[in-house]
Amino acid sequence: MMKKLGIVVITLFVGLLLASCGEEERPLPKPKGYFRIDLPEKNYVMVDTIERYSFETPEYAVITHDPLSPNEKNWINVEMPQFKASIHLTHKVVKGNLGEYLEDVHTMITKHLQKANGMNDSLIVNPERQVYGMLIEMDGKGVATPLQFYLTDSTANFVRGALYFNFVPNNDSMQPVIDYLRQDIDRMINTFEWK
Repeated sequence: MMKKLGIVVITLFVGLLLASCGEEERPLPKPKGYFRIDLPEKNYVMVDTIERYSFETPEYAVITHDPLSPNEKNWINVEMPQFKASIHLTHKVVKGNLGEYLEDVHTMITKHLQKANGMNDSLIVNPERQVYGMLIEMDGKGVATPLQFYLTDSTANFVRGALYFNFVPNNDSMQPVIDYLRQDIDRMINTFEWK
């Protein structure tokens, strides 16, 4: 009798234990978090120290000459230290070789597309300033430069720009920063003038 009572008590206890687990959701581990990124207020200044062109850039940017090309005075980097990012700008003089420069841009984009999930491009046409070109956006975790562009007056000047981060970016987590810097690149393009 005592044995039967023990079995009944154990069965009852196990039954209550199972019933208490019911259909409640089990706790799941929290997803990996990302650091909060504080985006500074946008105030722009004119960069007019380059021989062949000028444009507006945010106050938090620092203009440096490209250390890998000391002889190219019109090759600069627009550094954004708080984002560990920079926009590399290269200038070339057009002497009947615009097609060659456009082919170089196409080759660079094709190299990056191997890692991209997709690409969007936008034409740039500003006849008042004689600024023509294209802005290319690439999506994907392995893309080294999510934004590239080129600008030309089609007769004398050609500028290529590319946004780079000084670390391996995870574009999913960096998308707010990329979108924020896209506004700066748009401002740069919309205020771009040849000298």
